[in-house]
Amino acid sequence: MKITLYILGSIVLALTALYVVSFLYLSLDSKRARETGLVGGKLRECPGTPNCVSSESPDIRFRIDPFAYRGSPTEAWGQIHEAIKESGGNVEWRTDSYLWATFRTRLWHFVDDLELRPDTANRLIHVRSASRVGKGDFGANRKRIEQIRRFFSKHQDHG
Repeated sequence: MKITLYILGSIVLALTALYVVSFLYLSLDSKRARETGLVGGKLRECPGTPNCVSSESPDIRFRIDPFAYRGSPTEAWGQIHEAIKESGGNVEWRTDSYLWATFRTRLWHFVDDLELRPDTANRLIHVRSASRVGKGDFGANRKRIEQIRRFFSKHQDHG
């Protein structure tokens, strides 16, 4: 009986260690920057895994609404920048036609990329948010965009 408990305990300990090491590896791997930027003037396609959302995706599984704005495109671009910072994002690169920001998850510090591009003709800001590693994100990228949308909306109402 003692031997069986010892073996079971050893197996549980080994599986727990493997689990922790796997997440540490993914956390470290997520710190390596992935390709970002526009492709043919649009945001990159989602990679086909459910840890990405994009307002320009033709695939309904990854689709999310772009940010609509009132006022001038310049003001909206500044307001979206502020909304990202309020949401905990770190703006890595910003021009008049593209913005790239990163977010870190709380527990394992996985890095997610957020990209935006303005569509001034339609008064929209297109968005793409994707995890760098793994396949699932428990809806984190979608939730992040909706949180930024709330902050952006607040700026639109008061800005």
